[in-house]
Amino acid sequence: MKVRNYYYLIAGILAMLFAITHAWNGQSAVLPTLEVGLISLETRTVFTYVWHIITVENLVFGIVFILMSLQSERSKILISVWMIVSILIFRLMVILCVTAFHEASALTDTLIDSITIVIYIAIIIMGTRKNQYGGQSPQSSIGQ
Repeated sequence: MKVRNYYYLIAGILAMLFAITHAWNGQSAVLPTLEVGLISLETRTVFTYVWHIITVENLVFGIVFILMSLQSERSKILISVWMIVSILIFRLMVILCVTAFHEASALTDTLIDSITIVIYIAIIIMGTRKNQYGGQSPQSSIGQ
């Protein structure tokens, strides 16, 4: 199997790393704090499964991008790429809007996550622009 799109391979590896660090951060720092406060069991349960949904979502994105990096027919994967990009854009919008709604001054705390998501989206979009014809346009390579 030959890698045909290194942007998607990088996006896949990054998504897998995001899944690992998200799970690790959740288990070591975020989720244990839920046990200390006066938060109801129902709220803790919802928060925990939402946290893990994001972890699994990142893992699935990683697997999908790695598989797409091996795909030779670009047209078969573009709809998946744009759906994932849309999800990531909406994820960023939710992070920023919810943070701004609850405490606008905390928006600076989202800077690293925001920059990471924007760079990740840029890498994915660069993969859609990748010329699959070795530097030539499809029309110029047909007659050769």
